[in-house]
Amino acid sequence: MVSAVFHSPLEAAAPAARNGDKPRESAATYLIAAHVHQTGAAAQNDMKNPTPAVATTKPQRDLSYLWLGILPPLLGLGLLALVWELVFMGTGGSIPSPKDTFVQAVQIFSDPFYSKGPNDQGVGWNVLSSLKRVAMGFGLAAVVGIPVGFLIGRFNFLSRMFNPLISLLRPVSPLAWLPIGLLVFKGANPAAIWTIFICSIWPMIVNTAVGVQRVPQDYMNVARVLNLSEWKIVTRILFPAVLPYMLTGVRLAVGTAWLVIVAAEMLTGGVGIGFWVWDEWNNLNVKNIIIAIFVIGIVGLLLEFALIKLATAFTFEEVKN
Repeated sequence: MVSAVFHSPLEAAAPAARNGDKPRESAATYLIAAHVHQTGAAAQNDMKNPTPAVATTKPQRDLSYLWLGILPPLLGLGLLALVWELVFMGTGGSIPSPKDTFVQAVQIFSDPFYSKGPNDQGVGWNVLSSLKRVAMGFGLAAVVGIPVGFLIGRFNFLSRMFNPLISLLRPVSPLAWLPIGLLVFKGANPAAIWTIFICSIWPMIVNTAVGVQRVPQDYMNVARVLNLSEWKIVTRILFPAVLPYMLTGVRLAVGTAWLVIVAAEMLTGGVGIGFWVWDEWNNLNVKNIIIAIFVIGIVGLLLEFALIKLATAFTFEEVKN
């Protein structure tokens, strides 16, 4: 059996005192003394440089969001309502007041999807019909315009070949293409889709081609050294670098398409938000025309907001900032 005996420092110092020697201090004694010395020095320093008491007040609320995010839009809407009311008073009631228009809007949106025939449908059906035409024309423009933009930006020969044509046709008003669509397709609905297509394709082609041309040459040199195929160059190098430019073209194209569809539907008729505006004008119902203006603006704003979120999700951090 092994036993361990622990002696206290006082017991260890007693034999040395009896022998007339100065008792040795243990390591624990030195540690205790050092700790006491440091504590005393710290206390003296605290007395010389007293630490200010920490305030225990409650943190104040940050009202900057209320001041910068909520109040300015409300003031803008209030200014619009004030100007609208002044116009109502100045025109002698030919322009309806904001209050009367709001009452009419509540009545219209209480049943937005009613249907009483092909020429008498709710505002919901008209908006959906316009969005359907925009989606078809815009989708066809994306299928054609984005690959063409890649080709024009990738090959200098094609760029020199198509640049004069794009410069010639891009400034033409989209509605100028509507009679061509009516002549070729023999129908109002495909003619409107054709008009959306022709006005949406130019921003996609131009922005995509510019994005391809601005890809750093170092990337292409690396691809040449690695002997990458053209498919890998497009999918691994060009597409990630061109994506922000391409999404900018998409945003511009969808905004233009939503503007054009209203005018195209005014001319072609049928079901749609543009036809609804023109039909209400024929009925001299100015309240519904103003409501339609707000509906067109809100739908366009939602489309723009959705595409901004899409572009932010697929854009690199350095491009976002």
